[in-house]
Amino acid sequence: MAHHTLKSSYAKLTERLNRFPQGAPPSEALEKILKIIIKEKEAELVSQLPIKPFTAEKASEIWRMPMAEAQKVLDELAGRAILVDVERDGKSVYTLPPPMAGFFEFSMMRLRDDIDQKVLAELFYQYLNVEEDFIKQLFTDGETQLGRAFVHEPVLSNENALHVLDYERASEVIKTATHRAVGMCYCRHKMQHKNQACDAPMDICMTFNSSAESLAKHGHAREIDVSECLDLLQHAYEHNLVQFGENVRESVNFICNCCGCCCEAMLAAKRFAYLNPIHTTNFLPKIDVEKCTGCGDCVKACPVEAMVLVSANDPQRPKRKIARLQSDLCLGCGVCVRNCRKEALSLVERRERVITPLNSAHRAVIMALERGKLQNLIFDHHALWSHRALAAILGIILKLPPVKQTLASQQVKSRYLETLIKKFAH
Repeated sequence: MAHHTLKSSYAKLTERLNRFPQGAPPSEALEKILKIIIKEKEAELVSQLPIKPFTAEKASEIWRMPMAEAQKVLDELAGRAILVDVERDGKSVYTLPPPMAGFFEFSMMRLRDDIDQKVLAELFYQYLNVEEDFIKQLFTDGETQLGRAFVHEPVLSNENALHVLDYERASEVIKTATHRAVGMCYCRHKMQHKNQACDAPMDICMTFNSSAESLAKHGHAREIDVSECLDLLQHAYEHNLVQFGENVRESVNFICNCCGCCCEAMLAAKRFAYLNPIHTTNFLPKIDVEKCTGCGDCVKACPVEAMVLVSANDPQRPKRKIARLQSDLCLGCGVCVRNCRKEALSLVERRERVITPLNSAHRAVIMALERGKLQNLIFDHHALWSHRALAAILGIILKLPPVKQTLASQQVKSRYLETLIKKFAH
């Protein structure tokens, strides 16, 4: 009987996680992961929490337990980075983050002795690198993805720099954040336990704003100032790491500094390349075939294997090779440009600019819409049926293109929503 209860608690939590737009498909490996990082009773309680940020009062109401007891549970979960907690007007507000980017990473962003991180790393490897369901759902479902690449700022020409907006610069995210923190790279830490990690810097995973505030408060990351964070960004540039950050324009919560061999985003970009798992920058490298010597430095540096060497078709030198870009695979990060000693590479603008959602709420609605989960946001029993929350979601929907408005209408099956969309259109 106890075994049945244990399974049902974690099954409920998995079901709750799957209400997020990116989801977490059930798996034996996932259940084992959850059993390591969260207790059975906690899993039962967390499975009842709303998608929207909530207070201790709301949790107390949902759990039907005294306020003091609910507060104790919430603080314990926040202390282990299962929840993110921030202070707003003198009151703690809690959020259950999705597994990624969220509590999966947080569990490996520092060395811990309260859990077996080696076993956890092996389970993460199984769930993310061997099985495909989770990583494919995370990075390839829908058109709007969780993360985007940032351009390698040192290689921007003066002309390029004029066309890079502030939110497209990792340096600007650092300068404008309310809080900044750095922790251990989840991906390389995981691979380290598998004896497969590269020699790229480990303590270089950046979090910002509310995420940084919570993680630093509980010791899962170290709070740093603008100067140190910019120094770490420069360190990442020097190691040819790609800046992969939250796909929003405002209040970016994370920027990972990714290698092509360990990091989930880069591995996904290679495994599911033609499904466009990462939003690119607005640039592509251009090859000057007259200057290119076919040395292969750009091929080695590219984190997603978008650069290849091909025959130059030179009758005078039949063995001569030159670089060729596979533009459908390219992130536009510019790491290849940095590594070209012959200055045969430069960045040029893409024909169409990449669209970035305004903030996390905007992105969540669009992702949910594209993945058939919009109803989870609107009809979340514990939070999102208030007039204010519903109005916020509808406000985002009404700004979408007509095709996506139709998708929203089909998912929600609401005459009220259809009427609003038609009224807005006129």
